[in-house]
Amino acid sequence: MPATHSPPRARHCAGAQVPAGHPCLAGHFPGNPVVPAVVLLERVLDALHAWRGPQWRLHRIVAAKFVSALRPDERFDIELTMDGTRLDFRCQSDGRLLAHGSWEVAQ
Repeated sequence: MPATHSPPRARHCAGAQVPAGHPCLAGHFPGNPVVPAVVLLERVLDALHAWRGPQWRLHRIVAAKFVSALRPDERFDIELTMDGTRLDFRCQSDGRLLAHGSWEVAQ
């Protein structure tokens, strides 16, 4: 019986931050600013592009869960794991989970 090998899952980590002056923060929320989830996902896509190249695009969000709020100027880490066209991500700040999920990506 021939041995079957699946390629190892590729992994990448990146740091990110959303500056307090980012236009998304106006009105979100006055006196208690929180980075919108869509901007967090945009940073995940930026990390994918920096790692694999700009030809990769989001095809479908399989799952996304936002666990904890990200504040302006707060640094956070993005961990990406890719297996074929499936991309899993985790966003954390000082060990605190902010968000995690899975995407289908395509070139």
